[in-house]
Amino acid sequence: MTINHPPVPGSALWVHAHPRPDSLNGQLFTEGVRALGEQYRVATSDLYSQDFDPRLSHRDLGGSSLSGSDGSGNSRSGSTVELNAEAFSAGSLPPDVTAEQEKLAAAELLVVQFPLWWYGPPAILKGWLDRVLTAGFAFGDLDPRLGVPRRYGDGGLSGRRALVVVTAGEDERSIGHRGISGDVESLLFPLTHGALWYVGIDTFDLHVIHDADVLSPERVQEEKDRLTGRLRALDSEQTKPYRRLSDGEYAGTRALKDTILPGRTDLAIHRRDEAATA
Repeated sequence: MTINHPPVPGSALWVHAHPRPDSLNGQLFTEGVRALGEQYRVATSDLYSQDFDPRLSHRDLGGSSLSGSDGSGNSRSGSTVELNAEAFSAGSLPPDVTAEQEKLAAAELLVVQFPLWWYGPPAILKGWLDRVLTAGFAFGDLDPRLGVPRRYGDGGLSGRRALVVVTAGEDERSIGHRGISGDVESLLFPLTHGALWYVGIDTFDLHVIHDADVLSPERVQEEKDRLTGRLRALDSEQTKPYRRLSDGEYAGTRALKDTILPGRTDLAIHRRDEAATA
């Protein structure tokens, strides 16, 4: 059976992960949702405000204890992914997860906004991914023609686009290609490729706000204007697609074939447009 959740045209979901409404992120969230609402019906997931529980636990696996019991004392077999998929199929996922899945299934555009903490998203956002992108909902079936998993460019959430909005406390050089903190696109590869592209969601160029901790009021307003301006023109932008697993460019272990960009090992080789810039 093919997993497919057709989005509702004109619907968007904005996932926000910052604990302070009065912060720069809080201001960007408020202004961004307002601007996006000029073109889309926008649902929001303000994770801290919702007190979203980021811990995937026995509740997500259809059981009643952390020991793996089904409540009757019988041992339950299967991996965490399999048990999670069974819970989804049985309709026994917790209400907070099913509510998020309903919002995500409806959205044709996803905005994910967060501060960069310890070189990655806050734990509450990682937990949202863990609990919401379940097998059976977002992935878990095979391409009937190719016999390969419908992942990396295909899957239950294919046909959607995502904009990642991230604030960073460093300037463009220190978190750039040769910066001491590493390249922000590489730092967020686990999100853009490992999570979103894995379930079929394509991404736009990152929207990064640098020096977020020291911006003057004037610069804060500039960043609000830059974000809202981009949102209003977003439908005219092209996404930056990764290579699809189903296109046959990956060998048996899912490593990129040696004949494609030979000698390179950087993460950018998984971009579809890299052949033209190599």
